Amino acid sequence: MSLFHLILVAIIQGITEFLPISSSGHLILLPSLSGLKDQGQAIDIAVHVGTLGAVVLYFWSDVKQAVAGFPRALTGRADTPQSRLALGLIIATVPTVIAGLILHVTGMSAAMRSITVIGWTMLGFGLLLYWVDQKAPETKEAAEWGIRDAFIMGLWQVLALIPGTSRSGITITGARQLGYTREDGARIAMLMSIPTILASGTLLAMDVVREADMQLARDGAIAALFAFLSALLALSLMMRLLRSVSFTPYVIYRVILGVILLIMAYS
Repeated sequence: MSLFHLILVAIIQGITEFLPISSSGHLILLPSLSGLKDQGQAIDIAVHVGTLGAVVLYFWSDVKQAVAGFPRALTGRADTPQSRLALGLIIATVPTVIAGLILHVTGMSAAMRSITVIGWTMLGFGLLLYWVDQKAPETKEAAEWGIRDAFIMGLWQVLALIPGTSRSGITITGARQLGYTREDGARIAMLMSIPTILASGTLLAMDVVREADMQLARDGAIAALFAFLSALLALSLMMRLLRSVSFTPYVIYRVILGVILLIMAYS
């Protein structure tokens, strides 16, 4: 891959991973719309590692709490704020891991990588985010996140396995439906991304570990670095904007892109 191609993939992944506009959808569309060669799973892993580093750094205080509570969470105890957060993240991740393994083994995940699917999910789940965000109350804070809400948001997150849905977008939709404030709902959704990215990255790594070489390692390091920087910038900007702006700008973008893709798919 050329340096330009690597940087382009990394920036697209970094910007779209945490904004509610679907990183996987944009990466699937890139070869189709630009004529560039598909970047392959190894680069997918690298850019996911980069975005993982960004969210861990940005929410470092929350990550430390979750790590501290992890041993107690493994025993099923949620009697401290740290163990409650850790157990919530575990529970929220399980449905996606199970569903993801099923799709991976059956090959259904590859069958959904089409412009038609992405067009409909961009449009449909974008409008759903708008409707929920406008109608749902803002009565809960992140500190109130418990086992029940974690499981419900985990079920919402399963929908992100459909390309174009947006993992952050659908989990934010779930958080808003449960009554969390925009900022705290986004914060929970971002923390949920950490074990999910780890799980998906591990699954991808198992597929490409035999193909590893020095050239691929160099390309991966470059992609990870630019994905990290762009993701940190996008995440910081979104969290600041949510203090005064709704999710409507992202919905508008999703609707416009979804309509364009559907026109392309059916023309």
